[in-house]
Amino acid sequence: MSPDNKKLFNIIILGFAFMFMFTAFQTCGNVAQTVIANLNSTDFHGSGYTSMAVIYGVFSASNLVAPSVVALIGPQFAMFVSGLFYSAYIATFIQPFTWSFYTASVFIGVAAAVLWTAQGNCLTINSDENTIGRNSGIFWALFQFSLFFGNLFIYFSWKGKTRISDADRRTIFIALTVISLVGTVLFFLIRKPDPPVLLEENVMEGSPDAEINVPLENKMLKALDAFKKSLKLCITKKMLLLSVSMAYTGLELTFFSGVYGTCIGSMNRFGAEAKSLIGLSGIFIGLGEILGGGLFGLLNKKNRCGRNLVVLLGIVVHIVAFYLIFFNIPTDAPIASIVGTDNKAYMNPSITLALFCSFLLGFGDSCFNTQLLSILGFLYSEDSAPAFAVFKFVQSICAAVAFFYSNYLLLQWQLLILVLFGFFGTISFFIVEWQAVALSSQGSAYSSI
Repeated sequence: MSPDNKKLFNIIILGFAFMFMFTAFQTCGNVAQTVIANLNSTDFHGSGYTSMAVIYGVFSASNLVAPSVVALIGPQFAMFVSGLFYSAYIATFIQPFTWSFYTASVFIGVAAAVLWTAQGNCLTINSDENTIGRNSGIFWALFQFSLFFGNLFIYFSWKGKTRISDADRRTIFIALTVISLVGTVLFFLIRKPDPPVLLEENVMEGSPDAEINVPLENKMLKALDAFKKSLKLCITKKMLLLSVSMAYTGLELTFFSGVYGTCIGSMNRFGAEAKSLIGLSGIFIGLGEILGGGLFGLLNKKNRCGRNLVVLLGIVVHIVAFYLIFFNIPTDAPIASIVGTDNKAYMNPSITLALFCSFLLGFGDSCFNTQLLSILGFLYSEDSAPAFAVFKFVQSICAAVAFFYSNYLLLQWQLLILVLFGFFGTISFFIVEWQAVALSSQGSAYSSI
């Protein structure tokens, strides 16, 4: 197998591994609040929103040390260990206890930081300037198939049910735990990329050969250096500007992955199909993500100016979606009780429109995320782990904040926050991309942190 084909193979395996893992985890997050509201046990007092806030809060704090962990044990093993913690979190829903639920939330927050930093590192060392856009799109499209399969299972399992029984819950989460473990094992199929010829002191970051040959003391120094670079990178001008875009992806991640499905499931005007529509909504979000990842990744060309056009399309699509949701979904839907809400917004609620908005949310999210992956891989190609760690730090802390306020804010205020951050995030991305194009055209070396 040629070096280029081997790298492409690694990207495809990486995408499939994440597809299996997040088929389980994203489905779990999508239905967690609904499942918890239907628990028959009075001993459980957890909240799906609060759990996600804990996960993303710990996730954000852990991102600053995640590059050190990846540097110490390598991206492949780091992703495997993280996958085990994801599986353990999902398994807590089989027989939930409050203490195990929130403890697992803390551990998965740490694991998520390591997982996504390792993923960014693995993506970068298997790409170059000409393939980073294509590989980002391939990974993103495969990854987002996770929204399709898991939610399809939810749709058919819950169709016609107004309440989720203990037996239904156990069946679903045993299956999701097994699926997560399958994805975790797939990380072992990632093969060693052929490293370029480098000086002895410049061993390529993330190379499995380097991990074997470098003494432990040097690994510790490398880990400390990665931590210092993460702190230093946080205050650079480019990263501060991109942080606004990253913050927006965290806020809208919370909305489409946790809040919007809950809104649809709580609407009594949708009848007996309301609970199963949570799964169908997730499928349409996944279709939007897959289409976006394929369109802007597989068809990606060398024209870097295209990143701005994709992000502009993303914010326009999202604003249209927010406008339609505002008219279709009642304001109290995110915080409705177990009995749901009988209110309506400014029109008779439409299932077709609700699912169309799900598609728009997924498509717009793929626009932002694929382009952020692409620009970070381009700007910091020589030392990617700290850059991706900062990305996930900002994204996850904003997701944590959003999951926290989702317990209290009515729908219109949540949508207003999204519109404001989306607008300013788009402007800040434009500025960084223009700088990238200008410096690239001058032949500037741009990848150092």
